[in-house]
Amino acid sequence: MTNKLREINERAKKALRKKAIYGPDIDIKKFHQKAEKPQIDINHLPEEEQKRMLESGIDPTAKERSGSFIQIDHTVTHYQVVQEGIEIMSTDEALTKYDWMVDYWWKALPVDTDKYTAHIELHQNHGYFIRVLPGVKTAFPLQACLFMAQEHLNQAVHNIIICEEGSELSVITGCATSHKVRTGLHIGASEFFIKKGAICNFTMIHNWAEEMAVRPRTGIIVEEGGAFVSNYICLKRVADLQTFPTAYLHKDAVAEFNTILVAPPGSYLDTGARVFLQGENSRAEVVSRSITIGGTIIARGHLIGQTPNIKAHLECKGLILSEKGVIHAIPELEGRVSGVEMSHEAAVGKIAQEQIEYLMARGLSQSEATSLIVRGFLRVDIKGLPPELKAELDKAIEATEKDMM
Repeated sequence: MTNKLREINERAKKALRKKAIYGPDIDIKKFHQKAEKPQIDINHLPEEEQKRMLESGIDPTAKERSGSFIQIDHTVTHYQVVQEGIEIMSTDEALTKYDWMVDYWWKALPVDTDKYTAHIELHQNHGYFIRVLPGVKTAFPLQACLFMAQEHLNQAVHNIIICEEGSELSVITGCATSHKVRTGLHIGASEFFIKKGAICNFTMIHNWAEEMAVRPRTGIIVEEGGAFVSNYICLKRVADLQTFPTAYLHKDAVAEFNTILVAPPGSYLDTGARVFLQGENSRAEVVSRSITIGGTIIARGHLIGQTPNIKAHLECKGLILSEKGVIHAIPELEGRVSGVEMSHEAAVGKIAQEQIEYLMARGLSQSEATSLIVRGFLRVDIKGLPPELKAELDKAIEATEKDMM
């Protein structure tokens, strides 16, 4: 272990009792810290497990994918690359293979952010490392699956994604549980490094068990002229989710966060994004579409303008389709110098009766009219989303729409 890694480790130990800023606190010790060997063979997946993965945007056949990474519980069961100029492996393996990995280790996300990041450093269970070499563009999306098959397990992973100068990367990451699992804890740290002029489209689909607790922690550094687009989708019930990724933008850099949420009864979703616009002409947009059918949604957004000539916008829209549902929008704009251009809009309400009546007058039933409005509300126009990722998103929305109706 190098001196730098020892220092990081010591910082983590001191932060173990540091609670999260937002969201209910989770007692990590209540969950199993050791995993049994996975009984699932990725080459012979039962039909139920294939369905769970497909609903998370992961194709077990890896058709039209530039590479794949699959981790079940604490074991990396499969990784493969089919395009030159791309690397995929466990972060543990990458840390051993490359001396320079220590320069990225907890650089975009401080290890002492809270007790969850500290726990990952001290009890890491792999995670994925993805690197795209300079100038390389992925022909098809890469896919990374973090799957949980053991009941009441704690899965703690550390992911690192590096887009070298001038590269372009599209990723689908699907987080899911076996159909046999009801409870568990997933803690995931993800660090993104988008180099000069590089582009990263990152789509995450969560498909957890109903009683899962989930604590993703994410840091993103976007260098000059780079672009990072995050699409986060959670359409099924999960007991307790809290995530608040933070991006740091250099000159002419761009960050876009698109979040699509559905909260059934029993779900508590606390999501959002924070962006520090540090370089001139940097731009950021945080867009949230939320529907509650009985659960609670906290939709946060925090934009910090630190230099002149930046542009940033927050947009949060929510539909309440149940008397017991709650949506709490918390938009924050923070301009620290003159010459910034920042705006936000937030709206929470129900489907307008006149919209339903308008569609019914044209031959639709009430349920068909409601379904059409919900579908249109969830279909956010995500700029730059590759066709393959858009197709996965459309499938997820259609499946959710059927469940809701």
